[in-house]
Amino acid sequence: METNNPPQQNQINIELTEEIAEGIYSNLAIITHSNQEFIVDFIKMMPGIPKAKVKARIVLTPSHAKRFLKALKENINKFESQNGEIGDIEDIPMMNMNFGGQTGQA
Repeated sequence: METNNPPQQNQINIELTEEIAEGIYSNLAIITHSNQEFIVDFIKMMPGIPKAKVKARIVLTPSHAKRFLKALKENINKFESQNGEIGDIEDIPMMNMNFGGQTGQA
């Protein structure tokens, strides 16, 4: 039996559509930033194919980017405590992908 309790004051009701729930596979992330925002482009690269498309772009405020980093670190620590340490991949040479701003790779 389902009960219809109204959300408590500090709860957020988050809706997840079927399309978004499927997720998007990404094996490359390009991070750029300005003084106002961080932009994370998620890309799927395929072996032997020199062209790749951005599959999703997330724009974050600097404070949200820092909270995201903290939450990601906590989740990686939990994962590694259950499954063992995640190995680092070989350094992949950076291709010339300049979208403006300072660029990092994750």
